[in-house]
Amino acid sequence: MADERVENFPATASAKQRDQLALEAELEARRADVASLTAELAETNKGVVALYAELDDKAELLREASELKSRFLSYMSHEFRTPLGSIRSITRILLDRLDGPLTGEQEKQIHFVQSSATELTEMVNDLLDLAKVEAGRVTISPAWFEMVDLFSALRGMFKPILTNDDVSLFFDEPVGIPRIYTDHKKLSQILRNFISNALKFTVKGEIRVAATRSDDFVTFSVTDSGIGIAKEFHEAIFQDFVQVDSPMQKRFRGTGLGLSLSKKLALLLGGSVAVQSEVGKGSTFSVRIPVSIDGEGQPPPAVVAQGGKIDRTGNDVRRNEP
Repeated sequence: MADERVENFPATASAKQRDQLALEAELEARRADVASLTAELAETNKGVVALYAELDDKAELLREASELKSRFLSYMSHEFRTPLGSIRSITRILLDRLDGPLTGEQEKQIHFVQSSATELTEMVNDLLDLAKVEAGRVTISPAWFEMVDLFSALRGMFKPILTNDDVSLFFDEPVGIPRIYTDHKKLSQILRNFISNALKFTVKGEIRVAATRSDDFVTFSVTDSGIGIAKEFHEAIFQDFVQVDSPMQKRFRGTGLGLSLSKKLALLLGGSVAVQSEVGKGSTFSVRIPVSIDGEGQPPPAVVAQGGKIDRTGNDVRRNEP
């Protein structure tokens, strides 16, 4: 329309009037473009709003599914504990010959039942701990403790189960490392997982537990001379239910939760885990935590993990999230 008016404008009109009419025509065309873009943006915004609504619905479903999974794991773990405890108690009674002597074959079979029940109990405990962490029901209770006491407790714990004469377990004396203010039970659980794995996958050689300090952090390491882990699996092994596919791995049943749980516990302690390993040359698993969990060396109140986050004031951090 505007272009027609320019073309039909009298030839006698001044150049200024023709320029003005051309500008008006161009302006009208730009307005039409703007209107078209506005309509397109409005349509796009409707799609974005719908997409956000769908994402919110999916996120809610995922939260519900995660909660149901955690509740299921917690419930089943508790239900399994009682019969497993009974089985282990009965095997101890039989092995103590309280009901009479055993033949060599009977003793062998009872030992098999006992080790299977112990193994299953450890799996159940890992599942229960994982469910607690994911549900935000893990309480971190820090306290001051000496490194020597921690290593002594671990040494006494593993001495009875170190049955392979070809494997030696050493605890290096912690030198120049002061007392630590953290949850020693959670730290001990992480180191137990590392040491247990090292004992499983080391047929011959040594396992060495050590601690070193760097600035305000302490790094605990467990080094073995076992089968080692290929580099492409270094990240995956800290995920839930992941196990490296190897002939030796198939000899040991497990849930693949020990390292995943260790990583989650280390995060709750304000630290991190790492691995250095090469196939055929052994592995070093380490956990690095602050000397003091509050970062100031002052005993803070009990710290509660809420959905994988730490609230030092006792408030539920999830309520404050947008």
